[in-house]
Amino acid sequence: MFYVVGLGLCDEKDITVRGLEAVKSSSRVYLEAYTSILMVKKERLEAFYGKDLIVADRDMVETQSDDILKDADKENVSLLVVGDPFGATTHIDMVLRARALNIPTKVIHNASIMNAVGACGLQLYNFGQAVSLVFFTETWKPDSFYDRIKENAALGLHTLVLLDIKVKEQSEENLARGRKIYEPPRYMSIPQAVSQLIEIEELRGDGVLSPDSTLAIGLSRVGGMEEQRIVSGTLAELHIHPEEAFGEPLHSLIIVGKRLHHLEVDYAQDFAVNRDSWRSVAKDVYNCNLDE
Repeated sequence: MFYVVGLGLCDEKDITVRGLEAVKSSSRVYLEAYTSILMVKKERLEAFYGKDLIVADRDMVETQSDDILKDADKENVSLLVVGDPFGATTHIDMVLRARALNIPTKVIHNASIMNAVGACGLQLYNFGQAVSLVFFTETWKPDSFYDRIKENAALGLHTLVLLDIKVKEQSEENLARGRKIYEPPRYMSIPQAVSQLIEIEELRGDGVLSPDSTLAIGLSRVGGMEEQRIVSGTLAELHIHPEEAFGEPLHSLIIVGKRLHHLEVDYAQDFAVNRDSWRSVAKDVYNCNLDE
């Protein structure tokens, strides 16, 4: 059996009982280590699970999948994924590869950022399509996310913006020269994300992300961690808010949609940079009835 096991968002204890049973029954256990990161070191996982873990980086997952799946039709093999197994298309591809080899598969789900964002008080059924925001470079500033946010905004829906992480990445020069030299890990912060959103708004000019009239919520380390931080405000307020106030990575950002319920406003105002500003924009721009 090939197991794809979700680990949740916090530490070694977030694994489900079913997931832990799968891990303990496996002859090989891989830890996928590039689509997201867990907040504890590999050694803590190994001690709790009672198993040695093989770190599966991008190269291994994308080019050596046959090695991961080897003999999984005769013995149990587990691939551990931070969050939920289907939070990234990479893992869907692994399951399809296993099926093509007639290897039995089982997916064991867990909490992910897609549902943990409910910690900010916004109702999950009011979210539209999620988007990813990558690190801009001088020559590469993809803006397709803007159209997805615009589509959500037209329906009044919130948008979850997943912020880029760079783990075990090579510089263009090292990649071109075939040198296995990797850059230090980088994690996009909420202020950097907001800066990029505002930059694209200035280029596109449709008013979808107007800094002074667009409400947003920044989150870090959600999922029950003691270091969890939530900060709400306009994009302009989040842009100039002290970076340390957002906490340690990983960060995520929510663009608040116009279909905003007064209970969402009330809940998220406890995290606001400026409570009065939060409520006034919700009332005057979002037409939210705060007297209910």
